[in-house]
Amino acid sequence: MLTSADRIQTTHAGSLPRTPALLDANADRARGEEPEGFTDLLAAEVGDLVQRQTDAGITVVGDGEYGKAMSSAVDYGAWWSYSFARTGGLTLDTDSSWAVDQHLSAPGDVRLTGFLHRRDRQRFAEAYADPTSGIYTGGGDGPQFPACTGPLTYTGQAAIASDIANLKAALTRTGAQEGFLTAIAPGSASRIANRFYATDEEYLFAWADALREEYTAIIDAGLVLQIDDPSIAENFDQIEPEPSVEDYVAFTRLRVEALNHALRGLPEDRIRFHLCWGSWHGPHTTDLPMADIVSTMLQVNAGAYSFEAGNVRHEHEWRVWDDVALPKGKLLLPGVVSHATNVVEHPELVADRIERFARRVGRENVLASTDCGLGGRIHPQIAWAKLEALSQGAEIATRRLWS
Repeated sequence: MLTSADRIQTTHAGSLPRTPALLDANADRARGEEPEGFTDLLAAEVGDLVQRQTDAGITVVGDGEYGKAMSSAVDYGAWWSYSFARTGGLTLDTDSSWAVDQHLSAPGDVRLTGFLHRRDRQRFAEAYADPTSGIYTGGGDGPQFPACTGPLTYTGQAAIASDIANLKAALTRTGAQEGFLTAIAPGSASRIANRFYATDEEYLFAWADALREEYTAIIDAGLVLQIDDPSIAENFDQIEPEPSVEDYVAFTRLRVEALNHALRGLPEDRIRFHLCWGSWHGPHTTDLPMADIVSTMLQVNAGAYSFEAGNVRHEHEWRVWDDVALPKGKLLLPGVVSHATNVVEHPELVADRIERFARRVGRENVLASTDCGLGGRIHPQIAWAKLEALSQGAEIATRRLWS
């Protein structure tokens, strides 16, 4: 992976706003209507997107998760739901949704309950139920999700081959030096209901074995692999009763072990890991502190770690790195612009955020990034303004850090 050896490199967390043409085509496909020329459309859109990233000053580019279908301009779940179409052993389950308890074994016989039962939502029930609040998440039924009803297998060979081909073609066209593709982690994928495997551990490792094929394909293609795993931090708010930090870390450790099993033998310096507390626009007062999960995050066999650091609930946590040593050879990709506000960060503030980390872990070990994916979360015009501010802030920080 590129390091900030002589300048602050810039990147983002994966998802970028889809174009109207791509949203419309995905809507047609969701209705079972294959648009004519969709393959060519997707390739062209990825090419244009990568060019726009480089024009905005992004040096480590991605495909914007364009191969992960979104048919609405607001979509918080495409990073996860894409895996449903790439995995065998799943069937639509009328009893499985965000609103229905999903039981998993964990210390103290706790249960993972799902988004509509999380403590943040219970604490701010009136706000979540108010369509004018800005955090409204719909009625109580929620979307339906599949359940695991048979042996898990990877069936996404054609889809990942398309993602790879489109990004590599775009890299060649634009001259961008490095590109990454995202893929879901076993711990996050396994949050759909298990109706086949005997134990939580067996289920997790089955996901690890299935997803490993996607991970390997990305790295074998010469691209950087980003593992998306909000579950590492986000699960805390969905467990009832609220566990102790010690029990939660033990619960999470198994998910890290499953991920490392899936990554076994793959080069760490081609893998980046993304942690967040969920990208929906809510109060987040029940988020687990970074200090309680940072050591667990660093146990993931990756060369770089991406996390929220511009979000107002977590920005103060740069101080964690006063007490936690970044392992040698590892990189940090802190978010210095946020998906959680429509306010575009000033480049001077972006530079300040970058410098906080650079002065603690070394300037060469910090790449400026976004808190989470910007696609599906904020208006495209604002998203691109944030990426430009990110790049401008990185230029300011570079001048300061190398002066």
